[in-house]
Parts: sequence; structure tokens; C-alpha cells
Amino acid sequence: MSSLADQLSADIQAVVADAFTRGEIQGEVPSAITLERPKNRDHGDYATSIALQLAKAAGQNPREIAAILQKAIASIAGVSKVDIAGPGFINITLDRASQAELVRIILSNKYEYGRGNGLAGVTINLEFISANPTGPLHLGHTRWAAVGDSLGRVLSAAGAAVTREFYINDRGRQMDLFGQSVQAAAQGKPIPEDGYQGDYINDLAAEVVAADSNISTSEEFREAAYKVQLAQQQSVLETFNTHFDIWFSERSLHESKAVDHALDKLRSQGHVFEVDGAVWLRTTDFGDDKDRVIVKEDGDLTYFASDTAYYINKRERGFDICIYMLGADHHGYVNRLKATAACAGDDPAYNVEILIGQLVKIMEGGEELKLSKRAGTIITLEELVEKVGVDAARYTLIRYPVDTPMVMDVDVLRRNSNENPVYYVQYAHARIAAVLRNTVELGIASGLESFDPSQLIHDRENELLGALAEYPRVVAGAAQFREPHRVARYLEELAGVYHGFYADCRVLPLGDEAVAPIHSARAALCAATMQVLANGLDLLGVSAPERM
Repeated sequence: MSSLADQLSADIQAVVADAFTRGEIQGEVPSAITLERPKNRDHGDYATSIALQLAKAAGQNPREIAAILQKAIASIAGVSKVDIAGPGFINITLDRASQAELVRIILSNKYEYGRGNGLAGVTINLEFISANPTGPLHLGHTRWAAVGDSLGRVLSAAGAAVTREFYINDRGRQMDLFGQSVQAAAQGKPIPEDGYQGDYINDLAAEVVAADSNISTSEEFREAAYKVQLAQQQSVLETFNTHFDIWFSERSLHESKAVDHALDKLRSQGHVFEVDGAVWLRTTDFGDDKDRVIVKEDGDLTYFASDTAYYINKRERGFDICIYMLGADHHGYVNRLKATAACAGDDPAYNVEILIGQLVKIMEGGEELKLSKRAGTIITLEELVEKVGVDAARYTLIRYPVDTPMVMDVDVLRRNSNENPVYYVQYAHARIAAVLRNTVELGIASGLESFDPSQLIHDRENELLGALAEYPRVVAGAAQFREPHRVARYLEELAGVYHGFYADCRVLPLGDEAVAPIHSARAALCAATMQVLANGLDLLGVSAPERM
């Protein structure tokens, strides 16, 4: 689906190509024309630096090239004025009716507006959360549950084929300690000192015994509690609007011989060596700070063996890009995963990406909350949702860049005020829904059948149209840079622009005023804004209420 900016860009590219054909500009025609929205709207609706980009290869002055293009760009349908600024920037102003045609585009495309094909044909494995099935999901997992799910939605909106994957760490000593802890609780014995604490262990023990009163060994308790705890994690994530396509078991890597297969592949690439009975991967050849042990001297596999096999498994399942979303204490994984990709013969700059998320603090009553009533450690996902709700929790976790620590103030998120970002955006959507209900009662058409774009000439209308036109670019940028917070911040800006429009541009007739075309045009503009707000909130996994 093309936007106004896409169409204008294509039209300008055709103008540039004509100038090359006529010999007015030397060099090669660019593959695309980049347009920007000037911060100062007096500088036009769009600006391009194409003249500066072409100048060096052409051996011409940028302003001279801009002058060559100026008249032809001005002849493009819908363009009302073209100015040259500074060293050769081209500022373009659209006529108001052409700008307002955006309303028709949005209301025609509905949910599809903003979705693109920049990542069409790319298959992405998006792994996030990656937790032990040994307890409730905590605050660190919660940030990734929101951001990872939203990133998956954004990447899909950009045309990628995305598989969301949860890696279950269900192998090793921690699982054994988990089983011993549940067994001890069930049998009324002290939980091992290095075992798992918290009320949830007692709850698990009771549920396991209720299902099978004959259970006795720690291995039996481990497996039974594993199933219960994993089911609880899956349930709470679905409640949080976070969906996974695949729940991948670490055990399955070993049971399917995927680890042996990965070792054979890496050995065939020439990056495996042995020293003193241990098997190593020479990751220092590709930027890692040290080589990594895959098989220890005693024959036991390291955790790195699982990591390596898992990456190769993903690539052999056909994924072009493997995105890992890891916690704040996983910086050391970046180089080793990149080096693993290189050792496997892949391009580490393309085939593997690692996003590191920073910590989250929860404040309530001016104090930081650290302890969970149920888990006995830090706050769980369930407890956060109980305090502020799914929408407020998701939106707030997503609206900050993941590489920065963040603070969530529970008291602010409970307020129905402009201080609360999710309320501010949702209220804009609900406000428009109320306006459109009133238009129905008054017999004002808000659809395309009576829409007259020439009616929308007020500066506030133009400002709102400009904001709506930016949405496809915001979604594309969020996907390209793996930053779904861009969508949240955009929605807040859009809500602010709408509130300004609503204050200065009357949508409904006043008193006995007759219904006029301007009312229908503004109602349609409201409907288009409501659609974009709903589309953006959907990319965040947040609801778009029609009443608040």
C-alpha cells in the first residue's frame, strides 16, 4: 500500500530520470527519493535533499540541480509550490485538497494503512523471554513480553514473515533443584538452601500431589511441576496479549542429536579444535574475546553447546534473520553469538541480531517495589498486571527504548489524566468515537461517499493530515531499527495534534446551524484519525476503547 509520500517520491524520481535522459544532470538515477517532513511547516509539507546528493557525481552546483528540477516538480499533480532553500534543499508544498486525499486513502485501506513491504520475503525468528520453567515470569521477562510481542507485530506490518519463539531452559542443574524444592515442599521437608523459595513452590507441590498422590522421586516431581509451571507461564502470557508460535525445548536439541549435528557442521567449517580432551570453538577468529568450550574434558556439554546448536537449528529451519532479545546481564552473549554465526559460515552482520534490554523499576507510593508476595523475589508479570492492567503495563513498557533503564510509577498509571500516556492516547480514540456517534445522530455523513477534500483548508486540519501522513514512515522505521517505541511516541504526538484540531475546528454544527460539507469533511478526518490510532495501538497489543 502506497502513501502520499510514496507516490510523491515516485513522481519526483520520474522527474529526476527525465532530467538525466535530457542530459541536464549527469551520473546515475537514484534508486529512491527520500522525503522528510520539515519541522517548520512554513518550509512546506515535504523536503528533499536529492539535489545535494546528485551534485558530487554530476559535478554541478546543488542549487543549479535544484533549479533544473524545480519547475518539473511543480508540475506534479497536487503540488502547489516548490521552493529552493539553503545550499539546495527542495521544499514542496501540496495543495490542500491533494493533502486531504489522505483521508480517502486511510478510510479505504482501514487496517492495512501503515503496513508496507519493506521486509517482504524476509523470514525472521524472533526469540524473546527465554525463561526457566521453574517459577513465575518476573519483571525482566515482562518487559520483553511486551516489547518482543510488539516488535513481532511491527516486523509483520513491514512485510516480514515472523515466527515468535520462546526458548524453554528445561535442562540442567536448575531443573534438578526445582524438582528437589517441590518434592521437599510436598513432603514437609526443608527446601534445599540453594533451591527455589516462595509461596508458589508450595502451591505447585499441592497441585502436583493432588494430581498424583503416588508421586515420590525428585525426578517425578520435577517433570510434573515443570508441566504445571510451563502451563502457567503460557496462560499468563496469553492474558498479556503475548503470543508465541513455537515453544522450543532445550532438551529437544539434545534428544534429537541437534547438538552433535551442529558440532559436525562447525568441525567441517574448520573452526573446531581439541585441547587436553576438551572440544573448543575458535570464536576468537571472529571477534570474540576468547574461544569457547563446547565439550568439557569429562565429556559433559557446556551451555554454549546448546546455544550453538540452537542457532544452527534456527538457520536450518529456514530463517534468514535470528533476533535474540536478551536481559541486561547478557552483554557477553553478543560477541559469542555473532562469532558462532560466522563459524557456521553465515554473515553475522545480517543473519543474527542481539537486542539487550535494561532493567525496570516499579514505584508505588514513592517507594521502589522489589519483593513479590508469591515468588519471594522480584515483582511478577501477574502482580504488575493486577496493579495497573494489561494495557497500561504493555504501553508503558514499550514506549521506552529497550537499551535504557526505565521506571514505572504505578500511581501515575492508575490515573485517568494526561500524565498517563496510555490514557492520553486511548482517550483520543474514545473521544473521536463519541464524536462519530454524535454525527450519526445528527445525520452527518463521515464516510467517503460525501467527502470533499477541498473543505479541509484550516491550518489545524493541515497539521493533522501531516501527522497522519507520517504513520507509514513511523511503522517502517520501527521495523527497520527494531524500535517499537517509535509507534507509541508517534501515537502520543498524534493524540496531541488531534486534541489541538478538536479545540480549533468545530466538527459538529452549533445550535441550529445547518449541516454543511465542512462538517462531513471534518467527520471523515476524525474517522481517519481514529483508524490510525487503532492501527497503532494494535501494533502495541493495546486496546482501542470507544468509551472511557
